[in-house]
Amino acid sequence: MNDFTFFNPTRIEFGVDKEQRIGQHLAEHGIKKVLLCYGSERIKREGLFAVVSQRLSENGIEWVELGGIVSNPVISKVREGIALAKQHQVDAILSVGGGSVLDSAKAIAAGVCYAGDVWDLFVGKASVDSALPLFAILTLAATGSEMNPGAVVTNEDTRQKFFISSPALFPKVSIVNPALMRSVSRDYLVYSASDVIAHLIEVYFTAAVHPKLQSRLVESLICTVIETTEALLENPNDDDARAQFAWAATLALNGLTSSGTAGFSFPNHAIEHSLSALFNVPHGAGLSVVMPAWMKWFQKRNPEPFKRFAGEVFGVITAADGIAALEKWFNKIGTPTRLSQLGIQESDLPTIVDNVQGNVRIFGIAEVYTPEAVSAILKNAL
Repeated sequence: MNDFTFFNPTRIEFGVDKEQRIGQHLAEHGIKKVLLCYGSERIKREGLFAVVSQRLSENGIEWVELGGIVSNPVISKVREGIALAKQHQVDAILSVGGGSVLDSAKAIAAGVCYAGDVWDLFVGKASVDSALPLFAILTLAATGSEMNPGAVVTNEDTRQKFFISSPALFPKVSIVNPALMRSVSRDYLVYSASDVIAHLIEVYFTAAVHPKLQSRLVESLICTVIETTEALLENPNDDDARAQFAWAATLALNGLTSSGTAGFSFPNHAIEHSLSALFNVPHGAGLSVVMPAWMKWFQKRNPEPFKRFAGEVFGVITAADGIAALEKWFNKIGTPTRLSQLGIQESDLPTIVDNVQGNVRIFGIAEVYTPEAVSAILKNAL
């Protein structure tokens, strides 16, 4: 087991009607005015916006709206949010939505406290040293952003999808009420399942040090995601399954499963970010295409965890059988496993490979994921 420091200051409020206390949570932190960020008008149609705004008013908290945040959030919207936050002198950011909204909120929170252009923080020209306090109400479980210090945003001008990370970006309070996720579409449920599994397997397969305790945690979470996804596809009103799915998504990327590990990387995300940036595909859908293709390419470089994964998760013997089982499961639930299902053709590969090189440099894995390696991985997904 490698030495480690585990730090996670986010307070999770998990359960039915927890959003009713959002005003009190903000008030406890001395917040007087917030930028209320959200995506579609769904939160207004379903009444969540009315609940949140009422609870804010009851606690003497003013709010300014920033709606229209899209999946694969973009830097132009972040800049709009920064300008709005500065104009109205808000003292916190409140995200009501999924990971895209929360990632945008984090970027806004950091950008308000930075004198230059916020994209500088994503390309390494400056570090995130401070941010406005962040609060969140989740309406979709997938990214784990509710309990981690990272955010991913696309620059639509440069077609780059980069990330920032800083202790300043841990939310103060995140509310996870699975009942608010009942209207998540079938497509986004299965894309979310793919996203959560990707968060778990990256460290599991690539780490030079990965204790059995951590392996068992990862395997348990993956099995939970598989079981609860199938349960929700059969019965979307299975609130117990939805609750377990949501908590698994949080645990997958809050630092717990990677504690005590060492020498890992995130190549699947580095490759998929280019698919999202160039073709605006849903992140989870892109990951379900990349993962099996990458696993086929990488398995011989670290065979032991692949063999373990095959047996512990799918009850098969060989690494190849385990990879095939995961790909078969993705096909079963209806998330893509081929680039063509994303509208991407073989002729697009050179553009993708070139774009990925910027990502692997940011991720610190460019020596392994050369253009030739990335091309070979992507060809496995044709």
